Amino acid sequence: MSIALQTTDLACSFPVGKRLIGPPRAMLHAVRPTSLTVAAGETLGIVGESGCGKSTLARMLVGLQPPSAGSIEIEGAALNRADPAAFGRRIQYVFQDPVSSLNPRKTVRQILEVPLIRLHGMGRAARARRIDEIFDAVNLRPEFLDRYPHEFSGGQAQRIGIARALAAAARILILDEPVSALDVSVQAQVLNLLADLKAEFGLTYLFISHDLAVVEAVSDRIAVLYFGAVVEEGPAERIFAAPRHPYTRLLAESAPQVGRPLGGEAAGELPDPLDPPPGCAFAGRCARASELCRRDTPRLRPIYGDQRAACHHPLDA
Repeated sequence: MSIALQTTDLACSFPVGKRLIGPPRAMLHAVRPTSLTVAAGETLGIVGESGCGKSTLARMLVGLQPPSAGSIEIEGAALNRADPAAFGRRIQYVFQDPVSSLNPRKTVRQILEVPLIRLHGMGRAARARRIDEIFDAVNLRPEFLDRYPHEFSGGQAQRIGIARALAAAARILILDEPVSALDVSVQAQVLNLLADLKAEFGLTYLFISHDLAVVEAVSDRIAVLYFGAVVEEGPAERIFAAPRHPYTRLLAESAPQVGRPLGGEAAGELPDPLDPPPGCAFAGRCARASELCRRDTPRLRPIYGDQRAACHHPLDA
């Protein structure tokens, strides 16, 4: 198995209540030490509640947010955080809001030329050929190249955002809620396009979403984040059908479904990130919690086959 992306104890904290002299009043731990391995050609889905650290993790992976600790390796090489181009040539970001992520003062052609010039130093003729190839791959008409972002629908703008990521020739794409701002029919078109591009260009995806059905449908494996840490990881076909962590089951039961009332086995909200509880962060919401859970933080460990969970009392199949 060829590894496309690997993180080791990757973490991110933000100072809160800065002082003129001395340390900050507190530290907000947005992402706790996280180790992930993504195989080449794989789609890893990342799910969790709002505020669990999904977007902060994604921003660290593409170099937009410096990590507080840990390391990132892409295709076996540790990237130099002082060289943004090193990230851009290997990994790219597709944003949630397609229209606002595009520069409104530049035409689509000018937007697509930026990575070709900055990352690859292409001349005008080579840029024109490459842009034509990319535009054909995302099923957009050539006359769109000389228009501005506000002239496009959300689905068309997201295709342009995907084309911009492809222009960098990166093999790994971070897809941060790529279809959540689109109509349902357009969502299906974009998801089909992403599947076609993955096969055509040999891409690796990290697919971040709150839509569990979409993540389960497009992912090979799924990582469940809670309070800034991975609490369960495993094959997509098992992670919600036979969850091992109570939080994963809570997520699955909270997803809207016709004929079933909303809710799960536990209520409540995320703990206070400025005052994290000892032991398991989910213990306050978990009906299975014991004194061990409230005292000792569980580690992510194999539970069944390729399924891993950070739980002292994992669920049965």
